[in-house]
Amino acid sequence: MTVTICRKEHFNAAHRLHNSAWSDAQNQDTFGKCNNPHYHGHNYELIVRLTGSIDPETGYVYDMKLLSDLIKREILDTFDHRNLNLDTVEFRHLNPTAENIAVVIWNRLRPHLEERLALSVTLYETERNFVEYHG
Repeated sequence: MTVTICRKEHFNAAHRLHNSAWSDAQNQDTFGKCNNPHYHGHNYELIVRLTGSIDPETGYVYDMKLLSDLIKREILDTFDHRNLNLDTVEFRHLNPTAENIAVVIWNRLRPHLEERLALSVTLYETERNFVEYHG
C-alpha cells in the first residue's frame, strides 16, 4: 500500500524568458511579453508530493515538518523574492520557464530524500498555467 503526501508552498520571483543565441525579434516572437528586458514576476504555487509506504512505527510516509523544512531550505530560501535570471546560479544559463523551474526544484529536493520515496513537483506559474515533473 502506498500513500501520497503533499505540501503546498508559495514563492514570488521575477524572470525573463530569453534565448541569448536568438535575435531580439525571434525572442520577441517566441516569448512575447515574457521577454521583457526589465523582467516580470509571478506568484508561484508549489506542490511537492512524496509517495511511499506508511512506516508502521510512526504512521508517516514522511514527516511533514521535515518536508516543510526541506522545501524552505532548498527552494524558498533560494528562489523567493529573487530575480531568477540574475540572482540564482541555476538560471544564469538556463531559461527560467515553468518547465525548467520545476525540474530544478525536483533536482534540488531529490538528493535529500530516501530512494524509497517517489517525488513529484507541480508548479503553478499562474492560476491556469502549471507544470508537473515526476523525475
